[in-house]
Amino acid sequence: MDSEYKKIYSGSFIIAQLIVERLDALGISAIVKDESESGRLAGFGATIAGFQDIYVNEEELSKAIPVVNSVTSEIEAD
Repeated sequence: MDSEYKKIYSGSFIIAQLIVERLDALGISAIVKDESESGRLAGFGATIAGFQDIYVNEEELSKAIPVVNSVTSEIEAD
């Protein structure tokens, strides 16, 4: 992963997709890395199915972090 990108979230596929949708609405392009899917495609068993990492350009961190905090707070409140 290029050093200009920073990880802002690791966890559930469902939460990751919600975060990506909200980032996209703000014009922030996120990179989603799915280790379990990469492993499956390579013929290895998935370690944690549905586990994803989200990365954004470090210049967009100040806008992206509040989105992650908002989504995770909403999920925990339910």
